[in-house]
Order: sequence, then C-alpha cells, then structure tokens
Amino acid sequence: MEQKMKLYGFNNLTKSLSFNIYDICYAKTAREQRDYIQYINEQYNSERLTAILTRLTEMIGAVVLNVSKQDYEPQGASVTFLIAEEDMAKKRAGETVVGHLDKSHVTVHTYPEYHPETSIATFRVDIDVATCGEITPLSTLDFLLGSFDSDIITLDYRVRGFTRDMSGKKLFMDHSIASIQDYIQKSTLEKYDAIDVNVYQANIFHTKMLIKDILLQNYLFNADVYEISPQIRLGITNALRREMIEIFSGVNIY
Repeated sequence: MEQKMKLYGFNNLTKSLSFNIYDICYAKTAREQRDYIQYINEQYNSERLTAILTRLTEMIGAVVLNVSKQDYEPQGASVTFLIAEEDMAKKRAGETVVGHLDKSHVTVHTYPEYHPETSIATFRVDIDVATCGEITPLSTLDFLLGSFDSDIITLDYRVRGFTRDMSGKKLFMDHSIASIQDYIQKSTLEKYDAIDVNVYQANIFHTKMLIKDILLQNYLFNADVYEISPQIRLGITNALRREMIEIFSGVNIY
C-alpha cells in the first residue's frame, strides 16, 4: 500500500480532467434525424446528467455544495456542480468553502448535431472535472465512459500549482502517472485504438481513442440492417468510418 506523503498545510494542487465523447449515428431522412435529436434530448436531459454527476461526486469522496442545470431549445443540456472534499466541507462553512475551493467543480454539456446532406448525426458530450486537494478525478474514468455511448474519446489531464511537504519543499505532483490509459480498464481499452501525446515536464497528459469495430446495426436509427442491401450497408459503414476518422484526427481528410 502506497504511503501517504505528509504535506504542510492544505494540498492546493489543482487536477483537471477534461474530455469529449462522440457518439455517431446514421439517420437518413430528415424525420429520422429529428427523431434522433429528440431521443438524445430525452436520454441525456439535465435530470439524467445530474444523476451521473451525483454518482461521480460520490465516487471521488466529495460533497455537492451547489447545482446549476439547464435544458436548451431546440437541443442540448448543461449541468454544473460546485464540490468540496467531504472532510473540508465538514470543517468549513459557507463562503469559506467556496472561497478556498473555487476550482473544485464538475460540468457537463451536450451537443446533438446533424447535417441534412450527410445522413450522419453526432452527439458530443463535454465533461470537465477540476478538483483541489487530495481528490483526483482519474478514478472516475471507467464510470464516465460507461455512462455514454462512445465512438471517439478525447481526454486531457493536467496538474497545476504546487503544494509543500513538511520540510517546505515544493511538490508539483502528488501521485504517479505515465498515461491516462493506466486509469482505464483493459477491457475498455481493447475496444479502441488509442494514442498518447504527453508533456511530462508540464504535467500535461493527452489521450485520444477511436472505436475499432463498427457493428452497423448499432449505428442505425429506427432501421434494420437486414432490410438494407449489402452494397448500401458498405456505403453507410464507410461513411461512418470516414466521419469518425475526421473527428478523431481533427482534420477534414476526405
């Protein structure tokens, strides 16, 4: 068991985990596209997102100080939590907590989108977890990835600031990490192609993940794959893969 390092005063290292999750869907007609957006709005409304963030907060051993949530027209939702370490919340009260832990928060935003000429709809989720103190958001990765259908995932983790040990020596990192992938279950990683771009000197870690296999039925909205001819199936599969590669690369390739 790793021995806890003794710190002087409060651990004010700020740990920020940000990631984008993309879900891709084939919806050919304008009605199917509208129905898909409606489906996403119902599945991932602010109430559902609040439940996910509440569970996340419990997992990292924090308490919720404040909640702000909003559903948008015609589509999308946002939820923001202000959080604190459980021990800190018990010791401090009111404005002192907010002032001392102003960087401890969790936010989620959703962006359903489609274009009538491509027949492809995308659903993007942006999640940011910023914690101050001993709380680390990395332990929640598997839970968050499992809460959404994920075809492309972009993750960024950064540790900012410094704390001190008992002798006064500055500590710019209080835990070991070589890659964000180390905190994701092997069974999850096996489903994706993943690459890292890390800047260790700056405590910046970046991972991108792209789903390996496309099971076409999972990407059809209100349609049966067996009602589609093999040639059209291939065309749809290629269109989905091209869309995923461009989002993963961040470049218009095709």
